[in-house]
Amino acid sequence: MKLGIVGLPNVGKSTLFNAITKAGAEAANYPFCTIEPNVGVVTVPDERVTKLSQVYNSKKTIYTTIEFCDIAGLVKGASKGEGLGNKFLGHIREVEAIVHVVRCFEDENVVHVDGKINPISDIETINMELILSDMEVLERRITKQTKMLKGDKSLQKEIDLLKKIYSFIEEGNSARMMDLDDEEYAFVKSLDLLSFKPVIYAANVSEEDAATGDNEHVAAVRELADREGSQVVVISAQVEAELSELEDDEKEMFLEEMGITESGLDKLIKASYALLNLISFITTGEDETRAWTIKRGTLAPQAAGKIHTDFEKGFIRSETIAYDKLMECEGKLSAAKEKGWLRSEGKDYEVKDGDICHFLFNV
Repeated sequence: MKLGIVGLPNVGKSTLFNAITKAGAEAANYPFCTIEPNVGVVTVPDERVTKLSQVYNSKKTIYTTIEFCDIAGLVKGASKGEGLGNKFLGHIREVEAIVHVVRCFEDENVVHVDGKINPISDIETINMELILSDMEVLERRITKQTKMLKGDKSLQKEIDLLKKIYSFIEEGNSARMMDLDDEEYAFVKSLDLLSFKPVIYAANVSEEDAATGDNEHVAAVRELADREGSQVVVISAQVEAELSELEDDEKEMFLEEMGITESGLDKLIKASYALLNLISFITTGEDETRAWTIKRGTLAPQAAGKIHTDFEKGFIRSETIAYDKLMECEGKLSAAKEKGWLRSEGKDYEVKDGDICHFLFNV
């Protein structure tokens, strides 16, 4: 999973990126500090994996990961090349989802590219640049398909849909807000439009607002996100920066002292999984305990294929148990089997979050 962190210059993108990845990307108080995207891989904490590894005394413990890409600050006119915009927009095209960092704090010592704090205006600036870029993509596609229409009348349906999308985003709407049936959705997704990518708004608040997670700027962002069906995660890049310098046992004390229930990174990870409709299943044993990320609704053979293509090709069945049930039996499969909790699942089984699977297959 690769997420792109975007936003206007000086909204806290690189500070947040540094904190959650500890990758040391440069963060400075001037626009375009980030030109090439910095990439950092973050381990997704999972208590289930930790406990299973302890129960089975596994030689290796492997958590799933998220890749964060810190993309340089976009400005008005980026779609026309302003502020190296075309290059930055290209970087956004490579990610699965967007974490849109929005400045929701006042600080006269940190300049704002537009000279004032207005999160809705900031969001609209970024969204419009993505939309303008998409309009160019659609214009080229419509022109190309119209030329080919003379020899292939079946293209008319595609052209009609392309024009429908163009008309919708031309009004200033992001493509992800369109009401589409399954067939239309699959087609629009194949176009790789920037404004079709799912978004999490990361409302960056001051340290003082980190505990309550609210102020008038955050409220405005929530209202906008509700209208377009996006998620909001309130996060303080400054608090995350301080957390990143602490040891694990110190982090809990620090958060408790500040009245914060969970770190911004944990909230961001949960929101990312929900946004992309992802879950994790687990394989465990003496050699290795490992989490595997799949789309919700994935069938057992395809889940097995995440481990190795041979597992999917020769799939026979999956010996499966829910994590909670196995823990009730203190990790003893024999006890779980006696209770009927260890199940034999076939090719039509949808793997659930927290399933512990042992796949049987023909070589």
